[in-house]
Amino acid sequence: MEAMEMVVRSAMHHAGAAVLTKLLQLPAPGADHRNMPCACGHQARYRELRSKPILTVVGNVEVTRPYYLCPHCHVGQFPADVALDIENADFSPGVRHMQALVGQDAPFDHGRQQMHLLADLEVTTKAVERTAEAIGADIAAREQDQIHRVVQLELPIVIGKPISFLYVQLDGTGVPVVKKETLGRAGKTEGQPAHTREAKLGSVFTQTTWDKEGFALRDPDSTTYVGAIETAQDFGLRLYLEARKRGWSRAEKKVVIGDGAEWIWNIADQHFPGAIQIVDIYHARQHLWELARKLFPNQQAEQERWMVIHKDALLDQGRIEDLVASLRSIESSNPELAGKIRIEADYFEKHTERMRYPAFRAQHLFVGSGVIEAGCKTVIGSRLKQSGMFWTVRGANAIIALRCCHLNNRFEDYREARRPAA
Repeated sequence: MEAMEMVVRSAMHHAGAAVLTKLLQLPAPGADHRNMPCACGHQARYRELRSKPILTVVGNVEVTRPYYLCPHCHVGQFPADVALDIENADFSPGVRHMQALVGQDAPFDHGRQQMHLLADLEVTTKAVERTAEAIGADIAAREQDQIHRVVQLELPIVIGKPISFLYVQLDGTGVPVVKKETLGRAGKTEGQPAHTREAKLGSVFTQTTWDKEGFALRDPDSTTYVGAIETAQDFGLRLYLEARKRGWSRAEKKVVIGDGAEWIWNIADQHFPGAIQIVDIYHARQHLWELARKLFPNQQAEQERWMVIHKDALLDQGRIEDLVASLRSIESSNPELAGKIRIEADYFEKHTERMRYPAFRAQHLFVGSGVIEAGCKTVIGSRLKQSGMFWTVRGANAIIALRCCHLNNRFEDYREARRPAA
């Protein structure tokens, strides 16, 4: 049965390619359309009909279209290529669409195999890579244009219904890169060079209700992502733009959740002033667990007893001043341990107001950053951090932009926006 299916599909593709080739035999222009403007300011003149091969979703076809040449600058052009969206391309828009989707989802060679199996199209791994990265780079460039308009205060005001709860979460995760991308960058291990670059990822989502116990419930399919390997300053603008698109100005309660990284709260203060700021409770608990293991190495019972007091009775109850006082009262003759205690006490003191967990829960707010942590795994990790992968920053950013666009269900909007005008 499968063999018959494949034979019929191949025959249908062959017939479809023949029909499409006939449809794409464009005629020579009439007498009134034999000249057209050239970029140099002069007129390009029609010379002849020329053909080019294009791989389409039904196979290889020949496109025949008018060729114009400027006698002044000697630059030729094919206006039909622009209209058909095949300018400087060997693949039709439909095939490029396929390459983009498989390229953002899995390793490029796997995408090549998918196209062969599912669409009976023979493309190279490099073609999938180049097309996916080119489309991702175009999406990223369009986003940069929107970010520039934000800076220039040129974006239109977004209106709509009020939003009950709007959340922004952000985090970073390392992406393996080629050596040239880490020159002069120190690694996590002292004296060792860096092998990764941090990709910053942000998520925006809404909440309208909570469960019977009062715990927040995220609205299904409300999460959108933005990400890139870039400075915190640039990323802050990118995340602000996404929050703005999602209705930040209309939100009745605005919340920013992150771990203890300084760049996160700098972005929150600069771009989301007035928002409720919450340090992820699980991240805060991890700080206490790390200290407990330092205080009581290989003494699990003592560690757990210490955590009952400092986590259950102090941290989780929002008694951060008491927690800081308790940490500062610990004495140690070990300089390394004393330094660790001081660092942790400073950490909790710095984020005191971001750790009022009972007050946050009383408002039915999320207090954990699980959404963005899962996003780092699904958006970045599952695609860019597989075994043997090493990226250029440009290539990684292109795939991140393409992947976010797809996961945000905006890829069709992007295709429509770049469609040539009729």
